[in-house]
Amino acid sequence: MGNKEQYIPAAKYSILTDLFDPFMKYIMREEKFKNELLDEAKIQKRDTVLDFGCGTGTLSIMVKDKVMDTIVHGVDIDPKVLKIAKNKIDNKGLSIDLKEFDGINLPYENNVFDKVISSLVFHHLVREQKVKMLKELYRVTKQGGEIHIADFGKPQNLTMRAGFFIIQLFDGFNNTKDNLIGTIPSFMEHVGYKNVKEVQRVMTILGTISIYSGTKF
Repeated sequence: MGNKEQYIPAAKYSILTDLFDPFMKYIMREEKFKNELLDEAKIQKRDTVLDFGCGTGTLSIMVKDKVMDTIVHGVDIDPKVLKIAKNKIDNKGLSIDLKEFDGINLPYENNVFDKVISSLVFHHLVREQKVKMLKELYRVTKQGGEIHIADFGKPQNLTMRAGFFIIQLFDGFNNTKDNLIGTIPSFMEHVGYKNVKEVQRVMTILGTISIYSGTKF
């Protein structure tokens, strides 16, 4: 992700992108963990929200479905998923601003967003990229704003570990090792977020989804 030419598509291989939504819905308990993420985010009317790594737009659309009077921005590195997201958003008649970015610098000013949300993005990034993107997210979060991340966390049992091994085979061992040992919260703290904690876990066929939250003071 640090290099535009080396980014990992949402479904690892771009040829599989069109299968991403059905996979998420039927295999990954998408509705369950994304609703848990939004419950923790407690998005309010007139909040400005960033969906980092918005993919095909499902989470951004869920924000508008829950709280219509919000300003939602989605950003992703993959133009193919952004095209799918735009079609889904247009079909629902929603207003969501989508942007493509270079994988390095987010196309926003400092201190813009009340809430930053992200779903299943960070396990695609190696450690250096995780920290760099968290620094960027911290930069664009308002003072008093919050970040809420749903991603693979430390497996809670052998079944979850076995499931996550499949993810590692598919997405890579180097970029998923920090998820395996549960160090994303420490990276969030490192870049400046406070009150960082794991607030929820959702078990899936392919491992434990952890939901992490933090605040910028």
